[in-house]
Amino acid sequence: MARNVLFVPGSVPAFRVLAFILLLLPLHAIAGRHDYRDALRKSILFFEGQRSGKLPPDQRVRWRKDSALHDGATAGVDLTGGYYDAGDNIKFGFPMAFTTTLLSWSVIDFGRIMGPELGNAVRAIKWGTDYLLKATAVPDVVYVQVGDAYSDHNCWERPEDMDTLRTVYKIDRDHPGSDVAGETAAALAAASIVFRSRDPAYSRLLLDRAVRVFEFADKHRGAYSSSLRRAVCPFYCDVNGYQDELLWAAVWLHKASRRREYREYIAKNEVILRAGDTINEFGWDNKHAGINVLISKEVLRGRADYFQSFQRNADGFICSVLPGVSHPQIQYSPGGLIFKAGGSNMQHVTSLSFLLLAYSNYLSHANKAVPCGEILASPALLKRLAKQQVDYILGDNPLGMSYMVGYGARYPQRIHHRGSSLPSVKTHPAHIGCKTGSRYFLSPNPNPNLLVGAVVGGPNSSDAFPDSRPFFQESEPTTYINAPLVGLLAFFSAHP
Repeated sequence: MARNVLFVPGSVPAFRVLAFILLLLPLHAIAGRHDYRDALRKSILFFEGQRSGKLPPDQRVRWRKDSALHDGATAGVDLTGGYYDAGDNIKFGFPMAFTTTLLSWSVIDFGRIMGPELGNAVRAIKWGTDYLLKATAVPDVVYVQVGDAYSDHNCWERPEDMDTLRTVYKIDRDHPGSDVAGETAAALAAASIVFRSRDPAYSRLLLDRAVRVFEFADKHRGAYSSSLRRAVCPFYCDVNGYQDELLWAAVWLHKASRRREYREYIAKNEVILRAGDTINEFGWDNKHAGINVLISKEVLRGRADYFQSFQRNADGFICSVLPGVSHPQIQYSPGGLIFKAGGSNMQHVTSLSFLLLAYSNYLSHANKAVPCGEILASPALLKRLAKQQVDYILGDNPLGMSYMVGYGARYPQRIHHRGSSLPSVKTHPAHIGCKTGSRYFLSPNPNPNLLVGAVVGGPNSSDAFPDSRPFFQESEPTTYINAPLVGLLAFFSAHP
C-alpha cells in the first residue's frame, strides 16, 4: 500500500483515507473479473454501426446498409462516408474529428497490445480520416456538418430511409471556425502517426493536409458556433472557445512532424491561448487536460524542459480527479463513478480515465509520482482508478449492469438510437417515414437490432439508470464515449 499512496498521520480526514483504502483494494475483493479483450472487440465493432455512406464488403454489423449516398451533392462536393455521431443521422464534424483523434491516440499508445483488434482499430480511424480528407479538400474551407439537426431530430428514421434535409455547412475565411478546424488538423496529424509505417503515402497526405488546415485555423480565427450558430447550437456549440483547439492541433503537429515551428508556436502561445485554463476538462469541446498530458510525455522523458509548466498543469489535473481530493467540478457517485454535470456523463468517464492511464504510463517510464497535498499519487494508483471506472462501465456498479450493449448478462435494451430501435431494412424492406417511426421510439420493447459495443450516456449522479429511449442523456451512445475506451480496454486486456 505504501507504494501507491502516502498518508501523513493525523492530517488526512477519515473519509479521504476510506476513499483511498477502497481505491487500493484488490479488484477481485470488490468486483468480478472482466473479459477486457471481448469488451475491446465490441467497443471497436460499435464504430461499424455508426458508419455513413457506402458500406464495404467486410462490414460486420450486418443489419446496417448503405445510407446518405448523396451527401455533399447540394454543394457540389462528395461528403459521403464518415460517422453518425450518436443516435441520430447527422454528421457533425467537430465530435467526429475528436473521435478520430482519440482513436489515433489509443492506437499510438496502446496499439502494440491490441492483438488481433489492431487492424479493426486502424480501419475505424481510416473511415474517419477518409471523410475528413474529403471535408478539407478545398483550401481554406472545411465542411463541418451534413444534415439539418432540427429536421433530423423531428423524425425517427433509419439512416437508410432518411429523407430529411442534408444541408451542407462549411467554414471559410469569412466564416471562421478555428475550433473545428483545429480539431480536424489534430485528427489528421494524430492519424498520420498511426499510418506512418503502415501506409507512408497516406500518412504524408494526412500530415500535409493537417498542416494546411491548421494554417487556415490559425490565420482566420473565430468560433464556428458564431459563424454557424443555428446549425451547430445547442448540439455541438463551442462553449469553451477555440484557443485550446489551436494549441491541441499544434501539439499533435509537433508530435507528428517534429518541426521546430510548432514547438515555438506552443511556447509563444501558451499564455495567449490559455493553456492553464480549466485543467480538469477534456472532451470534444475542451482539450486543456489532454494538451497538458500529451506535452508532459516529452517533459517526463527529459526532452522538453522548457514545457515544464504543462507538466505542472497535468499534475494539477491528476490531483483534481482523485476521490476525496476532487475538484468541485468533478464528483463521484455513491457507486464510485466519475460524474460531471451536463449530459452524456460517460464521455467524461472514458476521456478522463484515458488521461489517467496515459499519464500513469508516462510517469512510470520516468519513475515519478504526483504530489497532491498529503497524498502521493503513484502510477499504480492512477491505473487502479482508471480500471475501476472501466469496471463500473462493464458491470461493477450498484445496478449490476453493463453499460456496454452486448457485453455481460445485463445491459441497456432500449438505447436512444434510430437504427438500432427501428426494424432493419432486411426484416422490413418498406420505407419507414419520418413520423411513422415514432411508435418505435415510444415502444417499451427492446431494440430489435443490437448495436454491439455501444456505451450509453450512463447513470445519473445517484447511480440510477432509466433504460428508456426518451431519456437520451442516459441512453444515447456516442462515438466520443467509445474512442478513448478503446485505449483503456486495450491496456487492461493485456494487464488485467
